[in-house]
This record gives sequence, structure tokens and C-alpha cells, in this order.
Amino acid sequence: MAVPGQMVRRVAGIVLPCPNRPRSRCGPLTARAFPSSSYVPCCGHGDRQEATVIRASLPRSILASFGILVAIFAWAAEPPVGQAETAEEAGIRIATEARERQQGFGNFTSNLIMTLRTKRGQESNREMRLKVMEVADDGDRSVFVFDRPRDVKGTAFLVHAHKGEPDDQWLYLPALKRVKRISSANQSGSFMGSEFSYEDLGAVEVEKFTHRYLRDEPCGEFQCHVLERIPVSEDSGYSRQVIWLDKDELRSMQIQYFDRREEHFKTMVMEDYAQYLDRFWRSSKITMTNHLTGKSTVLVWSDYAFGTDLDARDFTRTALQRVR
Repeated sequence: MAVPGQMVRRVAGIVLPCPNRPRSRCGPLTARAFPSSSYVPCCGHGDRQEATVIRASLPRSILASFGILVAIFAWAAEPPVGQAETAEEAGIRIATEARERQQGFGNFTSNLIMTLRTKRGQESNREMRLKVMEVADDGDRSVFVFDRPRDVKGTAFLVHAHKGEPDDQWLYLPALKRVKRISSANQSGSFMGSEFSYEDLGAVEVEKFTHRYLRDEPCGEFQCHVLERIPVSEDSGYSRQVIWLDKDELRSMQIQYFDRREEHFKTMVMEDYAQYLDRFWRSSKITMTNHLTGKSTVLVWSDYAFGTDLDARDFTRTALQRVR
């Protein structure tokens, strides 16, 4: 492929005005191409000189066909996101901008209904509350508290997300009256019997992945950037993820998860976005589908409230045992 690359540059070079030059001022290659002329078309500058020889020594029909091919391949090779960016640079830029657009919310609370659906369509519901607090220079703090049904009431899940290392996670089980730490090696396990893993419930920090831009394409009513991200942690249950972000607001629309065997394991779809405080977009419905088992879990979010009176004391292991 090196030769076509050189030809493109050389052909591009000869479209510029190129005055005739005395034979004495041209290189031997060009001079030999015009043995009977005192003046030859020669730009006299490296590749441009050789490009003149190529054009002079090929029939016009071949040159025309070659020019069309060059134009086609040059267009196809053009980076669709940025001329000077690699796919990796474009990927990290888009992912970083998506995160930055959602920073600065401080804290929020929300209510959730989790619906577990079997392959045959049987359903069971759970009601939860969520508290989230931003932490400067680190990942968010989150607490999920189950209110219904009775057999899970009082169960609480605490996440201290981090940017450069695995999250710290703890689960409080009221029946045992103790807090259980979820190690990073076990975070790929199912969260409370749902199709979400413990890993899925942590903050998605840019530093936890390598990123690569794949393409732009339609996704529903939107145009989306499609990125591939690969978890840095060896304990992740995923080999890679493919994410669709709408180009206007950089909201996550869909994520495909691939397991360690490179099978398309799960798909998460985010719907019904609403904007809060004229800036922060939040989805009202998130569906996680397991393609290997046929099961799915739906999270319906409601009653978002920003700027509450939460503080760091609400996100400790001790606080887990006091939740009501």
C-alpha cells in the first residue's frame, strides 16, 4: 500500500502550476523522459519533479481512470470525525466531552421501579430509592435502598466510584444485619437477581476504558457517534463495549456488552430523556436485555431532585445500616 500512498501525493503535487524549466535544472529522471526538448515541464522539487514524469509518460485515459480511483480512496480514507485525529484520539475526545457535559450537578435523588422479566414474560417488581453525590477529582458516591417488596426491604447498596481504580462497593443485608464488601473480582456478578451486574451500577469514568471511534450512523430518530471502549481492569466481566451517543447532546442511547469470550452478552437501551436545570439529561427508562438467557430488567426512574441536603456522611458503611 505504500506505492498508492506515494502516487496520491505525487499526483496531488502536479496539479499546481508548473513552469517549464531548462533541462539543466531538472533531475536525470525527468530529463530522460524528454530526450529531445531543451525545456521540459519540471517543478524541480522532489516528489513534484517525479510526479511530472509520471503524468508525462502515461496515456491520458489511464491517468483519468487513476485520478478517479485516487479520489475515491482518498475520500474513503478520510477520518470522518477529524482530519488530524486517529480513531483512538477521536474516541477519547468524544467520551471526555460527554462526561464533562454532565459534570457539576452536585447531587440528586430519584425513585426507581425495577422490573425483572423472565424469558417467558413473567414479571416481578422492586421499588428503590437512589442518592448520588459528586466528588471532586474522583468518581461519584451512590446509595441504592430497597423499599419493596418485604423480602428485600432495607437492603442497601453503596458505591464509591473511582477514576483510576476499581470501585469500592458494599451491600447491607438486613436479615444478617451486616455489611458485605463486594470485591472487584466479584463485581461482574448479578445485582439482586437482575440483569444488571454490580459493575454496571458504578459510575462510568472515562479513565476506566480505552476508547476508539468506529463510525457515525442513525440510531432511531438521532444521528449517533459509535464508540468502542475496552475496560482497563482485568476483573471486568466484559471484553469490550460498543456505545451509541447522540451527536447533539452526547447522551448514551445504547450499549452493547461483550463477554470475555467475545459473545454479544447484553444490550442496554436508554429512553425517554428529560433535561433538568436546563443542562443535565437523565433517562427515565433503562432496559438491560441478556441475549444468552432471554431475561431482561427494566429500570423506570422518577422524581429526580437536584441540590438536596446530602453530604458525605450519607455515603458511608455506617450509614448503610441506618437507612430507612
